[in-house]
Amino acid sequence: MTDMELLNWARGPALEWATIIFVVGVLVRFLEMFLLGRKPDLSEARSNANAAGWRTVWHRSIPAPGLAKNAPVVLYAGYAFHIGLLIALVFFAPHILLFKDVFGLSWPALPFFVVDAATVIAIVALLVLLVHRLVNPVRRFLSSWVDYLVWAVTFLPLLTGYLAYHRMILPYTEMLAYHLLSVALLLVVFPFTKLMHTFTIFVSRWYNGAAAGRKGVQL
Repeated sequence: MTDMELLNWARGPALEWATIIFVVGVLVRFLEMFLLGRKPDLSEARSNANAAGWRTVWHRSIPAPGLAKNAPVVLYAGYAFHIGLLIALVFFAPHILLFKDVFGLSWPALPFFVVDAATVIAIVALLVLLVHRLVNPVRRFLSSWVDYLVWAVTFLPLLTGYLAYHRMILPYTEMLAYHLLSVALLLVVFPFTKLMHTFTIFVSRWYNGAAAGRKGVQL
């Protein structure tokens, strides 16, 4: 298979099937959660559950007191990774063109050097988090092979995208194909691992806050 044939397959059937698996997987996961249901709470409400839920979403989105002192690597590297990934994914001009083709929406792109710097920051932050997980006895003990799989499928699109843009290691066409294949792998793995928290994090925070708020517990 030539580089161009690999690229056409990567951005064609591979990405299309990966997207189907991603969408169906996410829908199934949400159906699993919402169809579980819950028993009606017959106790008298002590507070407004909805308001408590939204307060919890806000408070849990702010770093916990003491986190900067007790876990500075997790805090700062975590924020650096998420911000860098967001910039690289949403504000890179070729990505915006893709979103426009798929969803019909577009927005201004950031300068290439800004996206490039954000990508490097995200890559370095992920490496720092991996080393921290390996050298910290508690985190290493709590980590399973799935955690390392999630790290790998998140890291590869960033790395291959950076290498493709800078024409490094492999010819551009071949590296771009590997970048698209790494994205396809991420899409396939996404619904069935902890990456699903991207969609469920605020739902779970609201649910826990609302349940606690109804009982008069402040989170």
